[in-house]
Amino acid sequence: MKLFYQLFILLYPFAARCIAPFNKKAQLWIEGRANWKSRYTEVFKNESRPVIWMHCSSLGEFEQGLPLLESLKTAYPNYFFLVSFFSPSGFTVRQNHPAADFVCYLPMDSQKNAFDFLTIVKPQISIFIKYEFWYHYLKTMKEKNIPVLLVSAIFRADQLFFRWYGDFYKNLLHFFNSIFVQDQYSKQLLQSIGIDKNVFDTGDTRFDQVIKIAKAHSSNKIVEQFCNNKKVIVAGSTWTEDDKCLHHYAIANPNIQFIIATHDIEEERLNECLRFYPNAILYSDYANAIETNQPIEKFQTLIINNMGMLSALYRYATVAFIGGGFVDEGVHNTLEAAVYGIPVVFGPVYDKYLEAIELVETGGAFSVNNLIELEEVFNELMKDEAKCKKIGEIAQNYVYSKSGATSRLLLYIQENRLLTN
Repeated sequence: MKLFYQLFILLYPFAARCIAPFNKKAQLWIEGRANWKSRYTEVFKNESRPVIWMHCSSLGEFEQGLPLLESLKTAYPNYFFLVSFFSPSGFTVRQNHPAADFVCYLPMDSQKNAFDFLTIVKPQISIFIKYEFWYHYLKTMKEKNIPVLLVSAIFRADQLFFRWYGDFYKNLLHFFNSIFVQDQYSKQLLQSIGIDKNVFDTGDTRFDQVIKIAKAHSSNKIVEQFCNNKKVIVAGSTWTEDDKCLHHYAIANPNIQFIIATHDIEEERLNECLRFYPNAILYSDYANAIETNQPIEKFQTLIINNMGMLSALYRYATVAFIGGGFVDEGVHNTLEAAVYGIPVVFGPVYDKYLEAIELVETGGAFSVNNLIELEEVFNELMKDEAKCKKIGEIAQNYVYSKSGATSRLLLYIQENRLLTN
């Protein structure tokens, strides 16, 4: 397996360069790492503060780690906070986030890159979020005695760690000083392969994050004007397969307002949504019309064409639809909607996501297999306000019952003196 890993490390950048002229994300991936050593050296050459380094694969993992990052910043104000990303989708949206002193791309995993990066940055502690397992970085940190924590991790029996041929990946887990998992099942899986020391079931920090966002009570006058006190379906992180179901319902129910936030906001994808949905307009165009006092038609569908708004948009929903459940990727973040006390609906592919499974089991969410089932669930929720409210309360109570992971992680770091003021 190590041979396959090394091939991946070599071929991934090569493939990214090949498709960069035709693919925006690949282009950003390459450009973001250009001359990284000289750029990062310039940032850290005169930095005297000790460094806390948090690494995330993409935007979702950043949001998952953000509650801990902000808590550490409050508890250790004299530290320098570094955040790195593997994916452009995280970096481009959060590169100027106030919780971080510096946001960067993680150089591709190699023995030399890992050594050079860690020599430049000199982290006092490293925090990897959920799914990040980079061999050379983990091995080099072990050799340099840099504590590294894996936070909000979740494991499944079908992962490589638990296969008879997965020793290479299983050994990666030994590089972590502590592993904090989301549930007892993950802890039991790790115990089954001999990873039983310093493994803690602390829960998922995403629950703390969505609760914090919901409590912020941020309002959007533009969205409020669009909703106009009507019933609203907010569909988040949708793929084309999701839209094929949703647009039929939108056409059949012109009195319901739709807010669509697609998984991908590339121009081609946005134009597809504008064609799919009835009386649709881009958020930026709608906002501009309001700000310039232009006449505004009675639009039924608002297509969100920016990143970072979705989690606050669910507060305007009567019912939320979460995308991804009709593709192999699986359903996206259901908690961002559930925290607002609204029913959550998604497609059939959700078995990899514990919170989606538990929301369905508790009765706060519905999984639908096709257009007919989607219409039946939506119609029932839209017509029976009492039932809609009750199901929403179940969803919200579930989210609040799972809070507290951040405080447990911070307490562990403090009690074990992994950082000092």
